[in-house]
Amino acid sequence: MSTAQVMLEDKARTYAINAVNADRQGKTQDAIMYYKKAIEVLNQLINLYPDSVVRTAYEQMINEYKNRIAMLTNMVPTEEGPKQTSTSAEDLIVTEKPKVKFSDVIGLNDVKEALKEAVIYPSQRPDLFPLGWPRGILLYGPPGCGKTMIAAAIANEIDSTFMVMDAASIMSKWLGEAEKNVANVFKLAREKSKETGKPTIIFIDELDALLGIYSTEVGGEARVRNQFLKEMDGLLDKSDNFKVYVMGATNKPWRLDEPFLRRFQKRIYVKLPDLEQRKFLFKYYTSKIKMDSSASIDKLAEMSEGYTASDIRDLVQSAHIKVVKEMFKKGENEPRPITLEDFKEVINIRKPSVNQEMIKAYEAWTEKFKAL
Repeated sequence: MSTAQVMLEDKARTYAINAVNADRQGKTQDAIMYYKKAIEVLNQLINLYPDSVVRTAYEQMINEYKNRIAMLTNMVPTEEGPKQTSTSAEDLIVTEKPKVKFSDVIGLNDVKEALKEAVIYPSQRPDLFPLGWPRGILLYGPPGCGKTMIAAAIANEIDSTFMVMDAASIMSKWLGEAEKNVANVFKLAREKSKETGKPTIIFIDELDALLGIYSTEVGGEARVRNQFLKEMDGLLDKSDNFKVYVMGATNKPWRLDEPFLRRFQKRIYVKLPDLEQRKFLFKYYTSKIKMDSSASIDKLAEMSEGYTASDIRDLVQSAHIKVVKEMFKKGENEPRPITLEDFKEVINIRKPSVNQEMIKAYEAWTEKFKAL
């Protein structure tokens, strides 16, 4: 589960708790408002992560909250009706960054170097960059390779404000204020930077949901994209040199509209882990569990070519669960060490989440649009 997904789940949970508390206290209007906000975030989760294993749970919660809203609405006098709610920039973003550092990001050295050039060095010595520095950074590549994690790491590295913008929420039709919301997010980012004297990073996960190519779109969607272009261009305005960065992540870079690409001066391919990275990943994930000498890190790395970083974590977890299950069945007190055969069995039933056709698509797009 990605960092952004965890953040959104926490947000939905907070709204739901507030709704239940207001409901118990007889604050009907507040309860309706918070139930609606919880539904909004849960719908965002479904839109952004349609293949999530917990999608059914999201849908069940949405139905429960809708039923409760219907009951509460009947309790409100018709002349009063439920209050109209508005959405502020603070509602649309998460400002508390995860506690992850560059040292926690395994491998991806070329990505780290590109981000140092674009973010870390200018934040430390802006006087050395009279021509400015990249403000738009695009991270693209297969899912599960660490794009969100490295964005959070860079935010911690420069001690910046980290703002996670939810594209689905920005584009939400029922809000009717998407264009205004984009402007407010950038305004808040500039204010935070000015107030703290530190950089602000606006991180947009699933960027293609906001800036993708659509065969048909209504005027409101076009206006949102135009507003985003205007705000991105404003970041490069030398008269107002705020330390605000926009970092976007996408698994589908080919869906991005080309006029937006030049606003992202750095376009960085976050690839599948290579052999050395896979060794590092296996060493990291197996460090807290018992391993048999037959399951050497080198052998495991060789066997897992084509697997993403999250796939490798899942392989280790599955192998560990396998021996724990065996322990319970045999009535033993401790699981035995995990062998190479255990990993072979797991690999036979857990294939890579990214196929070669998709990798070729990333490489073709990189050949055309890369910008390190």
